[in-house]
Amino acid sequence: MLEKMSSQQRLLLATAISILFFIGYTAIFPPKNISQIEQNSSLNSQSQNSNLNSTVNQNNITVNSAPKIGTSTVTTSSLNLTDTIVTISYGSEATMTIDKFGRISSKTLLAQKYKNDSGIQAQLVSTSAGTPKPLEIRFEDTKLNSEAFSVSYISNRTEINISKTPEELILTQNLSDEIVVTKKIVLYPTGNYDITVSLSKPKKFFISNGMRPEASEYGFVVQGGMVRVAGENTIFEDNDVIGSSVFRNLTFASSFDRYYASIFYKINSTTTLVVDGDINKNPNIYLEGLDNLTFSGYLGPKDHKILKALDEELVSAIEYGLITMIAKPIFFVLNWFHSIFGNWGWAIVALTILIRFILYPLTHKGMVSMQKLKELAPELKEIQRKHKDNPQQLQVKMMELYSKNGANPMGGCLPILLQIPIFFAIYRVLLNAVELQGEGWIFWIEDLAKMDPYFILPILMGGTMFWQQHITPTNFTDPMQEKIFKFLPLIFTFFFITFPAGLTLYWFVNNLFSISQQYFVNKHFSKIKSKK
Repeated sequence: MLEKMSSQQRLLLATAISILFFIGYTAIFPPKNISQIEQNSSLNSQSQNSNLNSTVNQNNITVNSAPKIGTSTVTTSSLNLTDTIVTISYGSEATMTIDKFGRISSKTLLAQKYKNDSGIQAQLVSTSAGTPKPLEIRFEDTKLNSEAFSVSYISNRTEINISKTPEELILTQNLSDEIVVTKKIVLYPTGNYDITVSLSKPKKFFISNGMRPEASEYGFVVQGGMVRVAGENTIFEDNDVIGSSVFRNLTFASSFDRYYASIFYKINSTTTLVVDGDINKNPNIYLEGLDNLTFSGYLGPKDHKILKALDEELVSAIEYGLITMIAKPIFFVLNWFHSIFGNWGWAIVALTILIRFILYPLTHKGMVSMQKLKELAPELKEIQRKHKDNPQQLQVKMMELYSKNGANPMGGCLPILLQIPIFFAIYRVLLNAVELQGEGWIFWIEDLAKMDPYFILPILMGGTMFWQQHITPTNFTDPMQEKIFKFLPLIFTFFFITFPAGLTLYWFVNNLFSISQQYFVNKHFSKIKSKK
């Protein structure tokens, strides 16, 4: 079928496919549980927990029944400032509070770059009613669980200032039947912590990683939960988790949104982790304990340097979806350029130049092919006229013409198609890189993670796309196709208006190189033609 289409029809098809990818990438190809485990397909919609049978084959674990995790009877609206028992300051970086139930009840990032479009500083703990909070403990025993949400913890400190050295905090809760819960927490300046939970008597409990942060909502990114086992990520997206899943031999577990995450790591290989779908089918992550449980945690931005310094494996908590294999090395190169230029905008420009050089042979071949097809257009039309009533013969004659002149009918659109994965890898990198927040480029671009406030870059991008169209050889036979093709710069400009300035910058610079390359090819063909 493709062979029967004109080169411009194929180019339109390629462009249409790229637009469809561009608009619906996350919706069409979301990263579903990469390491698939058998989940129970039924959920009592009135309960956050399930008593249904399920079998988990991951790491040779067999669970006869899904864990019975207690339900919190406390909502955010029922708490007030007097319920905060510890206030923690990280200097000018962040503030954090612990409430009377021994949970991280809030964490606010104070740096200017973490403000959203409404001017509100990033709040990393979900305020949604009924959602679990980081370090919240729920018991399997219903009566004990109810008591746990009525008895306040006692803290050895009420205020903590963390600067360069770690600080220790001890929380204790006295429950009935002489059960004492102790949380010994060592807090570090980088936002991570070590925690040991101990019970005076063995009782099955579950400690929460907290609902994912809600600081950075965005429609084209994956957000929810992630579990990493044996070098492989399993993703649990919001609104898509039914029943419970159980893991062991964990590397880490993360509850994340676009830029931020709450992570449990350094988990003992024998510790069981449960991912439980709540009534909204959102993932809630719990570590299971009996009397003692020790692990580390982190609550903060998914900054590559911070995560790598804490644990090499935590870099995998930065999720790019199915395009991760290409996106990770692209971020590595982008980060390297940033270390050279000290500016993320110029790093994006340098990355674009590098990619253009790598793709130069491919794009050059495509442009040459388009020029050859343009030169052959009169002969092609004559063949179509002669053999219009014999499609089979028409096809044969067309292929003979292409072969004789070294023209490839697929040459024009193939480079576009092959560049789509690279474009979307860069798209995901620039969309997910918290490092770009608050980072400017030149003049009016003060934040590469946000849209251009004056729409200058999108307009320049659309203008250069129109310019590129103008100098690119065309041989449209259908006027309607030509009109649609001419509207593409306007359509792309409309799409890019709300996109991060960093992504628009990449596309704009990419267009400039395409234009210069097309001029070179056109000039070369003009010289050849003048010698004939």
